[in-house]
Order: sequence, then structure tokens, then C-alpha cells
Amino acid sequence: MIQAEDFLAAAGAHGFGLYAGVPCSYLKPLINHVIDAPGLRYVPAANEGDAVAIAAGAALAGLRSVAMFQNSGLGNAVNPLTSLNQIFSVPVLVIVTLRGEPGGPPDEPQHRLMGAITTAMLDLMQVSWSWFPAEAGEIGPALALATRRMAESGAPHAFVMRKGSVAAHPLASRPPAAQQPEVRQLPALAPVASRHEVLRAVQAAAGPEDLLVATTGYTGRELYALDDRPNQLYMVGSMGCAPSLGLGLALARPDRRVIVLDGDGAALMRLGAQTTLGQQQPANLAHLLLDNGVHESTGGQATVSPLVDFCAIAAAAGYPSVAREADPQRVAARLRARVPGLSFMHVPIHPGVPEKLPRPSRPPSEQASRLRAWLGAAA
Repeated sequence: MIQAEDFLAAAGAHGFGLYAGVPCSYLKPLINHVIDAPGLRYVPAANEGDAVAIAAGAALAGLRSVAMFQNSGLGNAVNPLTSLNQIFSVPVLVIVTLRGEPGGPPDEPQHRLMGAITTAMLDLMQVSWSWFPAEAGEIGPALALATRRMAESGAPHAFVMRKGSVAAHPLASRPPAAQQPEVRQLPALAPVASRHEVLRAVQAAAGPEDLLVATTGYTGRELYALDDRPNQLYMVGSMGCAPSLGLGLALARPDRRVIVLDGDGAALMRLGAQTTLGQQQPANLAHLLLDNGVHESTGGQATVSPLVDFCAIAAAAGYPSVAREADPQRVAARLRARVPGLSFMHVPIHPGVPEKLPRPSRPPSEQASRLRAWLGAAA
């Protein structure tokens, strides 16, 4: 059994400074110590996949990061682990607990199957793994192995944590009292422009120091077609993870404004991410949701967005600035105004895709390398 502070001090020496996670009783000492530590940041994710995406965003910006969660939620993390971290070559350290370990301590029935297949799932995803250190003398070698494998592969490495690996650490700090946000109804707007027209206005309004993250599908491809820039990242796969990736980037680089270009289908898939953004309050993040009411890149199947008040959700999640605009020039004006604080803008748009829309010529890993170079961050 090790002390939480010993592991975190050693991890800090390797540059790990941001931890995103979902609680597990095995992880409680680590999470408590990270929350209490003045030099570390803990981001409570709504689900395990969001934790991976948040850590990936911070890592992409040069801050080594950790995603930690119970193995029951490993399935929630499969999407970003395989279609974000692996594809863009963004290594993060994953700590996954081994609930339901075969032959291990008795556990709840829901952990039995996942306990038996946890390491096999990591192998199948080509995520290298090793046991979380259980003795003080194992901490240094374990972290050296993990960072070496991450550097060699450009992919995540996982520590698999058994029960009782870390001694208890009571939480000393308490979160500040939260105020119930005021939610007001904003008038509905009919779309007046295409995604292409809105994206052109966004590019024109973005400053040279802004970082743009475009959600998977046609949004990234259209942004690329308009003008390929080194401060733009075109996500593939990892649907719904753009706001979480943007959050990690914004926390790691508070000197840069991060503009997240989301879609209605993607946002609906991971609405819980907005609660994490609202709790963290990154002052340098603008979240734009382009809503055409369909899953356009998969055949135009309708989403349920006409039934959803995205602005009310953002306000209830704690976004201090919420707006709805349909006119591209009004969208651009709001971006140029640079209202301080976390902001959300719902932008209704017409469906439709330009003919012969190209795909980015650079593979995702090269996009990530280019963005790192633009940020001046270490690879």
C-alpha cells in the first residue's frame, strides 16, 4: 500500500498536473489528495469518456494529464481512447480500477464480467498497461515505464489498480457553495444560413491567437475547405467529445481562446459535458453549437434537437453567457466582442453540404503535431 501524496509527487516530477476522473472507492485517496493539493487540478467529468477527452485536450496543449475511473466505466471511454487518443497520437495516463478481479476480494455482481475482461479490453484497444504500484519502491519504476511507453507509442498507457493500493486520505477542502443559475427563455430562431456561411463568419471573426476545435463530420471538413490553418483541429470519431477536448485545451492554455464548433447530434450524445464546463468556468472558452436538426454526415437522419432548448440547458449547466443567433454576421460580432467568461451560442442552420467537399490532407496525428508546434507546446 502506498500513500497518495507519494504517488502524486512522483507523477508531478514527470510533469503530470491535470487529473480528470469519475470517482471509485479505490481511487478515493488519490482524488481527495488531488483536490486538496494547491499545485494540481482535478476536473470531475460527467462520464469516463469525457475524462479521457479532457485529459487529451490538456495533453495536446503540453500538460501531461491523467484520466482515472472505475473499470465499470471503461466501456464509456472506448470511443475517445480508440478514435481520439490513438488516431491523433495524444498520450494520456489512464488509471482504471479492477473491480471484480477474478480470485480477488468479493465485490458486487455487476463487476464480475468487467473484472474478468478489463485487461483483455485494454489489449484489444492496443492500450499498453501495467499494474498500479502497490509499494513505495514501485512508484518510480512504474511511472518511468508508463512515460517511456507513452513517448514511444504516442498513445495512452493504463495503470490497472487493485483494491487497497493506496492508503486512505480524507478530503480536507470543501467546494464553494454553488448558486442556482438563472435560466431564462430565449426566443426561437429559424435558420437563415448554411453551416458553410456560419463557419466563414467564424473564421473571419477568430483572432490569430484563437484555437478552433471542430466536431467530427462535415463541420471539420467544411472548416478545412474554407481555409486550412495551423490553429484549427478537425476532429474525427470521438463524437460528442469536442467540448471536453476544448476544456482540456482551455485549462492548459489560459492564454489562448478556444472556440469549440459543436453539432446538435454530437452535443446530444454527451450533454453531460456541459455541466463540467459550467463547473470549471474556463474564461477562455466559447462553445458554439451549429444545429441543423440532422445527423448530416451519416445520411441526414433527424436528431431530436427541435424538441430541445439548448440555451436553457447551457444556462442551467452554469454558462454565464448564453445566446442564440442565426445571422452569421451577428455570430461573428459576438465572437469579436470577446465577452469575458465561458460562453455558449446556439446557431440554427440549414442542412446542406457543398459539392465535392474535400477531406483534410493531413492525417490526424500530423494535425495534432502541427497544433502543438503552433502552441509552442512540447510533443
